[in-house]
Parts: sequence; C-alpha cells; structure tokens
Amino acid sequence: MIDVESGDVLHAANADATRYPASLTKMMTLYMLFEALESGSVRLDQPLLVSPHAASMPASKLWLSAGSSIKVEDAIKALVVRSANDVAVVVAEALGGTEAGFARQMTQRAREIGMPSTVFRNASGLPDNAQVTTARDMATLSIRVMQDFPQYYHYFSTQSFTHRGTTHTSHNRLVRNYAGADGLKTGFIRASGFNVATSAIRDNRRIVSVVMGGFTAASRDTHMADLLDRGFARLSMLQRGDWIAEADVLGDRMALPETPPASAAQLAAAPASIDTPEVDAAGRSLSFQLEMGVEMGSADDPIRALIARADAVQPGGGNWAVQVGAFNNPDQARHLATRAADQLASLLQQVRVSVAEAEGEQRIFRARLVDLQEHDAHSACRSLRASGMDCMVVAYY
Repeated sequence: MIDVESGDVLHAANADATRYPASLTKMMTLYMLFEALESGSVRLDQPLLVSPHAASMPASKLWLSAGSSIKVEDAIKALVVRSANDVAVVVAEALGGTEAGFARQMTQRAREIGMPSTVFRNASGLPDNAQVTTARDMATLSIRVMQDFPQYYHYFSTQSFTHRGTTHTSHNRLVRNYAGADGLKTGFIRASGFNVATSAIRDNRRIVSVVMGGFTAASRDTHMADLLDRGFARLSMLQRGDWIAEADVLGDRMALPETPPASAAQLAAAPASIDTPEVDAAGRSLSFQLEMGVEMGSADDPIRALIARADAVQPGGGNWAVQVGAFNNPDQARHLATRAADQLASLLQQVRVSVAEAEGEQRIFRARLVDLQEHDAHSACRSLRASGMDCMVVAYY
C-alpha cells in the first residue's frame, strides 16, 4: 500500500513474494496500448483485426469471431470491464505481431519502468507457470499507468459498456462500493486466487494498494477496504500533525524472509499478499495470536498477562512520556508499549504504560510510557531507538 504523493510504503506484507498476476496482466497490456496511442501508431477509432488465435481464447471474453474487428477504444473498455481474454490477444497481435512477441515486449518494458520481478508470457493473464509477478511490482505498474497516462486513466473507473447490443458490467465492485475508489483492475485464476489493484483518493491524497491471493472475491474486497481505511487513517494523522511510529495503525511489522520463486503448487497454497490480518471480536490480530502460540479466546491469552503486568507497574511521578506508536486498536497499542517497557527494564525501575484515545474523528490510541522525569524520558527514547524501536518524547500536564 503506497501513498502516491510521497511514494511512502504505508504497509507491506509478502510484498516481494512470487505470485501469478492473473488478469492484473491486462494493466500492462493497456499500458503498452496507451504508449502506442501516444506515439500515434494506433488511434482510438482504429479497428483491430480478430485472428483465429484470439477468437479461440477461453472466457472471460467478448466472443469475437475470427475475421471480425473491434475498435481500439472498445478494446480498452473490454479489457477493463469484461477482462476479455480474446481482446487482450487482439491488442497483443496488433502491437507485437504475435502474442508471444508482445509478451516479450511487455517484460522488457516492465523492467524499464521498475518491475524487476515480473515476467509476462501472454497478454491476458491466463495460466502460465512462467508468468509471475509480485504485489510490489503490480503497485508500481498501477502508479505508472496513472502517472504516465493520466489522459486514459479514467477508463479504469468504467463500470459498464455496450458492445454489439450486449451490455457488460465490471467485476470491480470496490469502485462502486468504496468511497474514493476510482480504479484499477481485478483478476482471478485458480493458481493465483483473487487479486485486485485499487486506487482511491480522499482529502486530495491518493493511495494505491494491491491484494493478491484472496480466497474469495468478497474476502479480497473486504481486505482491501480495511487496508485503505487504515491507510487513510494514517495519512489523516500525519496531516494534522500527530506522530506515528513505524509500528503504526497498520499493526506491528515483522521481518519476513526473502522468498524464492515458488512452484505452481506452492503458489496455489500461498497466503495472501499485502493483506490485512483477521481479527477477533475484541479487534485483536489473528496473526499476532498465532505468533504468540495461543488460540483466540484462550485463558492463556498473552494479552491478558501483558495488561495485568502493565497495570501493576508503579508510576514514576513525572509529567513526561515516551510515545512509541499510535493505533486504531487499543490492544495493539498496549502490546507495543509493554514491549517497550520490557526493553527498558534495566534502565527504568518504575514506568507506567498508558493507552489513551486521541481526540479526532478516527479512533486512535496512543501507546506511551508515562509519569517519567524529563531526563529519564530522553534516556529511555535514546535506548529504544538504539534497539530499533521508534519513539518520541512528549510532555503532558
């Protein structure tokens, strides 16, 4: 998930893991078509010939007949709305001579625009074990489509179009249902799961996010909406001057191992990429509970022990605090604050953990170590930074 204005990555999980792009591939096919339009080699009203190879593609498709034609502008709408595989091949053959040749051009262009982990073997995203990408590369492509071709980006918000008397409706429900979403593309094959790249804008700030590997279209869309909500919450805090640590409203970040290229079977069974963790009724992250090795609702829930231990610490009598993060979940805030207190056990004998809700439209909880003297607060923050934990010293009265 990326803040387009700054280029900052707001959240990433499995961002560089190898995945199958499915119909997100068609964003690259369209990128190449937009380049051809700008160079003048094709026109929006130009008819493109449908070959027998294109007509033979499996659904989703427009069911074009070999020997017929489709105008370039209709082809754009068909790729965005219908995700038509036959139309993808029509475009590939028009621009590259053959689909295989066009796929090589796609891969080369992908390298040039900053997609080092992507290989294309076809123009549609139909199954091919060698056609792979990453969520990070797809986010890069999404941003480049918007930035390089703003005059054509509006096509990605198209919800329906009519071709030869038949009206086709978009699979992209997020554009219809999520406030501020205005594109880009969905995709699905069995090996990839349900993918989506989404761009949304609120308060003049734009976020691009990619979710790959959803188990259903509905769960994928729910993950994406939650991800965007959290991203806009973070941007809102930044705009109003509130401070957030690296471990912010999106939850603690865990170091992930480098992921080698995976087999088709491994990819089919892989977890979702750039995904938002499931939570229990109390809003606690399932991934956190699994990491801690307990079941949800268990009497051995470590969060209960963390809360009890933090509440038992005696105050130090000062009016300075060390803030280590801001979250939309109080349990996450308390977890990080208690972790910071544990880190400082040898430095501070008395420190109290505080989780206080900040004022504002968004429910944000500040994770702080409070009741410190000023010099203790600064010493504590220096120690936390030295161990890799972000923090800031604040005064309160």
